[in-house]
Amino acid sequence: MASVDWSYHRPGCISCKRTQEFLAKHSIAEAEQVNAKKTKYERDAALGLLDGVDNLYVTRGKKTLHFDLKNDRPDDDEIAAVILGRSGTLRAPVLRKGKTLIVGFTEEAFEKVLT
Repeated sequence: MASVDWSYHRPGCISCKRTQEFLAKHSIAEAEQVNAKKTKYERDAALGLLDGVDNLYVTRGKKTLHFDLKNDRPDDDEIAAVILGRSGTLRAPVLRKGKTLIVGFTEEAFEKVLT
């Protein structure tokens, strides 16, 4: 069975629900799951999640941004601008698989990285 190392979700979030449906449909297990209502990642903690990450995919609406953190890492302000929500905390959903972190949901990015 395929798996993701870590997931971050918020109950009641439509994108988080779609993420859970995608994982179930593809029989992808979550090794660790964190509830965003109980654990909030502010700027420094959210940026800390990028330690050891080579590829970052961030979905905003229908657009997916890809950051090659290993070879061409943007500054922390640029990354924070796309991974943090209006509240200043990490957006949900977030999945980590190996050296890849995905923020937000698009089926295309999930297909590419997770299957």
